[in-house]
Amino acid sequence: MDSSQAVQALSALAHDTRLALFRMLVERGPDGLAAGVIAERLGMPPSSLTFHVQHLHRAGLITQRRLGRQLIYAADFTAMNGLVGYLTENCCGQDSAICAPACRPEAAGVAARPGQRSA
Repeated sequence: MDSSQAVQALSALAHDTRLALFRMLVERGPDGLAAGVIAERLGMPPSSLTFHVQHLHRAGLITQRRLGRQLIYAADFTAMNGLVGYLTENCCGQDSAICAPACRPEAAGVAARPGQRSA
């Protein structure tokens, strides 16, 4: 990820609604959520949702796919990890092992024990 992509991603996330939407999609994992479900959970009309998802989509942070008549949105974990990697690139004197967080959605089905984070 380069600096212009990072700025675009951070700009898209710099809004309460979009940040809440993105976090909801990250929590949901690679399956994503239907637009109607997102709008209902965020308590907003579909036209407002469209405005916000387009910002995140243009920034490359979410994907969109059609399933029948529904639009399904999901977090793009590669882009998210790229942004976190860009932000932490020179962390801790470039010892990336110390502060290299990564989200592995394929491991989402493995529940952590209380008090522990899942891998």
